[in-house]
Amino acid sequence: MLKEFKEFAMRGNVVDLAVGVVIGAAFGKIVDSLVKDVIMPPLGFIIGKVDFANMFLVLAEGKTPGPYASVDVAQKAGAVTLNYGVFINTCISFIIVAFAIFLVVKAMNKLKRDEPAAPEAPAATPEDIVLLREIRDALKK
Repeated sequence: MLKEFKEFAMRGNVVDLAVGVVIGAAFGKIVDSLVKDVIMPPLGFIIGKVDFANMFLVLAEGKTPGPYASVDVAQKAGAVTLNYGVFINTCISFIIVAFAIFLVVKAMNKLKRDEPAAPEAPAATPEDIVLLREIRDALKK
């Protein structure tokens, strides 16, 4: 059983998957920062000085009554919030990651060399030719 596990773990696909997960986690942090720190501030400014990370709806008041200035303040006060701004940020992050993966797969497909075509098997000899050859061979004997 240990031998089978070792064979499974050392297959190229499993190692590739592990590398992909590690790189993906690091890439996710980069994309998260890109969305939160680069894309959303100008977008929020353009549409009216809106901070998407602090767009929320209070579902239930906390110990301290609202209004709350930010999600953190509301949550520290014990309020139940629906953080739809964070959801918007997450959706934008997903779109960026999906697009980046699309570009990587597209580039990999371009780099992938075409496999040389397997030589075609010779066409089967027609039956009448085979019959004529048999007759010829029989006559030679």
